[in-house]
Amino acid sequence: MQLTLWTYEGPPHIGAMRIAASMTDLHYVLHSPQGDTYADLLFTMIGRSRKRPPVTYTTFQARDLGGDTAQLFKDSVNNAYQRFQPKAMIVGASCTAELIQDDPGGLARALTLPIPVIALELPSYQKKENWGASETFYHIVRGLVAVDKSISAQQYQENRSASKQEGQKPTCNILGPTALGFRNRDDVQEIAGLLESMGIEVRVVAPLNASVSDLAKIPAADFNVSLYPEIGQLTCTWLNKTFGQPFTKTIPIGTKATKAFIREVAQLANLDPEAILAAQEERARWYAKSVDSTYLTDKRVFIFGDGSHAIAAAKVAAEEIGFKVVGLGTYSREFAREVREAAKSYGIEALITDDYLEVEQKVSELAPDLVLGTQMERHIAKRLGVPCAVISAPVHVQDFPARYSPQMGFEGANVLFDTWIHPLMMGLEEHLIMMFRDDFEFSAKAAPSHLGHAAPSEASQIMASQISVPSASSLKVDDEEVVSSDVESLWAADAEKELGKIPFFVRGKARRNTEKFAVEHSISRITIETLYDAKAHYGR
Repeated sequence: MQLTLWTYEGPPHIGAMRIAASMTDLHYVLHSPQGDTYADLLFTMIGRSRKRPPVTYTTFQARDLGGDTAQLFKDSVNNAYQRFQPKAMIVGASCTAELIQDDPGGLARALTLPIPVIALELPSYQKKENWGASETFYHIVRGLVAVDKSISAQQYQENRSASKQEGQKPTCNILGPTALGFRNRDDVQEIAGLLESMGIEVRVVAPLNASVSDLAKIPAADFNVSLYPEIGQLTCTWLNKTFGQPFTKTIPIGTKATKAFIREVAQLANLDPEAILAAQEERARWYAKSVDSTYLTDKRVFIFGDGSHAIAAAKVAAEEIGFKVVGLGTYSREFAREVREAAKSYGIEALITDDYLEVEQKVSELAPDLVLGTQMERHIAKRLGVPCAVISAPVHVQDFPARYSPQMGFEGANVLFDTWIHPLMMGLEEHLIMMFRDDFEFSAKAAPSHLGHAAPSEASQIMASQISVPSASSLKVDDEEVVSSDVESLWAADAEKELGKIPFFVRGKARRNTEKFAVEHSISRITIETLYDAKAHYGR
């Protein structure tokens, strides 16, 4: 474990909470001390859930450790069942309660409740949130789905085919979406609509909005759609081995991936994909090829998030918009191999870390034009003055929008294009305003041309006169640090003014390169000539 201010994932029992909060009639009893009771905050305030999460805490205190905490847990389980009447329960311990080793599973089974009780063993000090969600979903499905061990997976598959009536639609399940998942609600709506337009019936969506009885129906479908591998891949693999249900491997993020997804699904359902492909209006693809988007070509982008979203974002950025991927990484160590393979295709080395300070250092070194990441990268980019768009959990309340805003499917491709491009376009607009700010028409002292009577107030003129180009606090050259006062004294006034004409999203890099050039060449005063000499030197 590592003590940190921010973390990309919580402990694994948070993942279990996400599964419980996703379902309609499942309850989670968590053996935990007072102070671990933050589920309401996560799901109602951040995730904007309409209802409180179905989580009951034992909330033992320090004085309880001298007594019978095991009895306290049994009482909590019994009370939760009597009060909420769930169709099934999961029980486990938080990272703190794990240390007292009360065996929540054994204690709950001893109560002999008339519903399934599934014990979770989630090692809090070795694993994290997404792993916990994956394991919880897997154990719930295994615990609730009836398996006839005398029948092989192939026989299950043959029985499904034999029981199919003539003209019956192909069927599938959508597995993996959860509460607190990034745009999962809208992704499910988009992909379910896409599947239905292909003539495929969606039987079960789980765990999001699924009931206990829904999970028992999963093996009846022809195949499974794995939308979020971090959560659903383990369960899909088990269903494939046990019931012979194939599952999709393509994540439909971006136009190309959505087309590949349609073809993969069509093959599993024995359908012709061409009709549905021909009917799609690909606005994002057309916009990306239009003349207005030539400004975007070769923009340098740094990407960081969970494994599946980071890999998909890199493909969209490089192959559909024309960005240059200069950095790619993930905090999902379970998907490190896949991210490393993806990074190789862009000629870069993947960053695998759950330390946001390492990510910040990498972003600072690369000085990209755009950052695509989590809410952590949003903070990092803001500190460094770089445009940013969020593509992955962890996210905050603003990434649970009231509007329809999927990341997947063709509409998701449109959302991605708008979300990623707008920060750069606004950057261009701000740069143009800055570049022409000394012209008589754009001066802060000039009235707007169409509002001749509206002269700027004296206060706004004073504020405008106080706007200055931000300067670096320090500079490192060959591991020798030059203090900020020395660096600032390097710049001549006309050179500072010229520096201000450089677009703000690359101005920091231009400043650093020029100062480094000046130090390396023993230049005591940076002039306009020095600025352009440095530009020529680093542009080779």
